[in-house]
Amino acid sequence: MVASGGGIQFLQAGLLHQAFGAYFAVLTEEFGWSKTSLSGAAALQPMEAAVLGPALGWIIDRFGPQGMIRIGIVAFGIGFMLLSQVESLPGFYGAFLVIALGASLCGFFPINVAIIHWFERYRARALSALSLGLALGGVFVPVVAWAMQTWGWRPTAFGSGVVAILVGWPLARVFRRRPEDVGETIDGLPVAASRDSRTQETEAREFTARQAVRTSAFWLLSLGHGFALLVVYAVSVHAITHMKEGLGYSLAQASLVITLMTAAQVGGVLVGWAIGDRFEKRLVAAVCMVMHSVGLLMLTYASGVAMLVAFAVLHGGAWGLRGPFMQALRADYFGRRSIGMILGLSAMIIVIGQIGGPLIAGIFADLTGNYKAGFTALALLAGIGSLFFVLARRPVLAVSPASAAG
Repeated sequence: MVASGGGIQFLQAGLLHQAFGAYFAVLTEEFGWSKTSLSGAAALQPMEAAVLGPALGWIIDRFGPQGMIRIGIVAFGIGFMLLSQVESLPGFYGAFLVIALGASLCGFFPINVAIIHWFERYRARALSALSLGLALGGVFVPVVAWAMQTWGWRPTAFGSGVVAILVGWPLARVFRRRPEDVGETIDGLPVAASRDSRTQETEAREFTARQAVRTSAFWLLSLGHGFALLVVYAVSVHAITHMKEGLGYSLAQASLVITLMTAAQVGGVLVGWAIGDRFEKRLVAAVCMVMHSVGLLMLTYASGVAMLVAFAVLHGGAWGLRGPFMQALRADYFGRRSIGMILGLSAMIIVIGQIGGPLIAGIFADLTGNYKAGFTALALLAGIGSLFFVLARRPVLAVSPASAAG
């Protein structure tokens, strides 16, 4: 399941998240659409995730994520096929709405919930391994950019849809709801060891969604996550265009910087694999926020290759290290009982960063003619966001005297 989830995340990162910047640059040039209007399309997927999040969380908690992931793979592929046919901005939005729906149903949220239900002692390690797919997807960006330059963006989009379905469907069929449903145990341990791993303290930390949202930790983690995504989504959408228009690099050269960022992201994931279950995750996340901030400033004011390399290493490393910790922290703090609903409710808050990052960067670029003001503002917000993780201490579940007696 971890390998299959990583494969699906590789498809999404390589064909959509990391590659959207390449589509952004090409479509801006061909159709003359504004950066703000195209940034709005990038906001569709997180907007859908935010609106549908609580409902999807309830469905996952009740029925499991496996059916949702399969439906999502098909919708994701069909959306790319529709994208290859667009001739207008409304048509582009319509196609991207289908892509966004598919990405929500088979993406980060349901796959992470699936993995959380299968791991406890090795949860951070499993989620870090899962994130290797998301990180390695960036390696595919130069291939997408090359395909666009060789055959055009329309055949590239249609081919992406075909690849998504043919490769993604077998991977989606691997998922199962819970280990006990198929005669397995949490963490793959022998039955006795698995039972021992769930200590009394762990069992007592099974929050309902209602109890979770009453804690400051829920809001602080969600805000910190959202502020991190201000930078992540802004970079995914606008970095290639900034390097192409503002710094004078070609599409292929800019894509190579994204590839280097991806390599650093993989390195960050591997570091998280090694230290995730040993160190205080919230403090590691706070350090990563500072790395996001400094990295974006390096990109914004890059005067040579060295600063672009610094951006790629800092931002990519922070993303790879911090990303898996976001869901691991919530599972550590609130347990598995209602984790789907808790993550769904969190999506309604972190969407601020997913939508705000690309839009802030795009609006400032349209107003000023470059990305400096928008990127600088986002970098400062990411630095401030580190404080949310510092303050997000593990909550204590209040147990009523009646429940304690029972």
